[in-house]
Amino acid sequence: MRLLIDILICFLFAVPASSAKSVLTDSSTVVDSPKGDVINLQGSFLRKLQKRDSVLVADQLQYGFRLDGIMEGTRFALPDYSSGFADSASVEVLSQWRIDTLKTIRARKGAPRKYNVEGSVVISAFDAGKYILPRIALKRMNPDGKIDTLVFDPQMLEVKTMPVDTTTFKMHDIKGQIRYPVTFKELLPYIAGFDIFAVLIILVICLLMMRKKKVSGAGDPNEPAHIVALRKLDRFRGDKYWVPEKQKIFYSGITDAIREYIVARYGVEAMEMTTAEIFYDLREKNMPSDLFDGMKQLFERADYVKFAKYTATDEENAAALPFAVRFVTSTYQEQLAQDQEKAESDKKDSDMNGHIVKKDEDDSAYMPK
Repeated sequence: MRLLIDILICFLFAVPASSAKSVLTDSSTVVDSPKGDVINLQGSFLRKLQKRDSVLVADQLQYGFRLDGIMEGTRFALPDYSSGFADSASVEVLSQWRIDTLKTIRARKGAPRKYNVEGSVVISAFDAGKYILPRIALKRMNPDGKIDTLVFDPQMLEVKTMPVDTTTFKMHDIKGQIRYPVTFKELLPYIAGFDIFAVLIILVICLLMMRKKKVSGAGDPNEPAHIVALRKLDRFRGDKYWVPEKQKIFYSGITDAIREYIVARYGVEAMEMTTAEIFYDLREKNMPSDLFDGMKQLFERADYVKFAKYTATDEENAAALPFAVRFVTSTYQEQLAQDQEKAESDKKDSDMNGHIVKKDEDDSAYMPK
């Protein structure tokens, strides 16, 4: 056996004790013996990393061992294969030892844990033939200080090569990579994908423009607020929105039009307010009580429909739109009356001021010089 690695490797995993007995050839003798023993085991393995029926030249394989029932605190010293196998010069060792945990089972409280482990190195052969791999021998130090030598049975490696028909074999130069012309069938998926992407971009732009136009409202932006509100309310005439599944659209459209009108008419930020906040601010606007109470009731019914799954009756639906129109026209006429009254007052004040100035000018002509 070659030189052993000086660094001791500790494993802290868990497995049942019965698993250890299935691996050791004579577990009772090993456990009871106070001195170190040489124990021959059969847990070695040789696994192919490539999925093939046979091992070909330069194929890689895992060569290693498996141990079950290792008690917590056990230490191992692994053989040093950094320079390859002494007895099989044609077999190369491509990696260092790799230790994997296969299974962990926790013991009762206070009892040491046990575990199953597997250690392996990656090997490869570059010449065809049959090779007997060296036995795997490692040192084991038990938690009680006893040192055993574990020796695993060797494996045979058979490496094959591709058969060559020497009667027809002919040497050829290495050919370059074959370049095939690109066909329309190969380009078709890319063209279709580009067209679909372009159509989606156009649709998104159109939807954004329609949404912007819808938000800004149809017609001249300088139109009076009552004209804009009446135009939006006119869209909900008829009873096609009275069915339960469309009532949310019906009441949302009516109340949104009224909210925009309230913003323009009274200066209340109704678009960002709740129903209670809107009518709290409208109390100071000298609105007729019947319009105030009726519009508040309409907004509350709309909230029930939109948020509480309330289904309004046909009578309530039939009265909603006419009352909204009445609210707009009545408050607009009130505004016209106020504007007209203000204009007459301003004109009267202007005439009075002009008369006073004229009288003063006439009186000054008769004043002594």
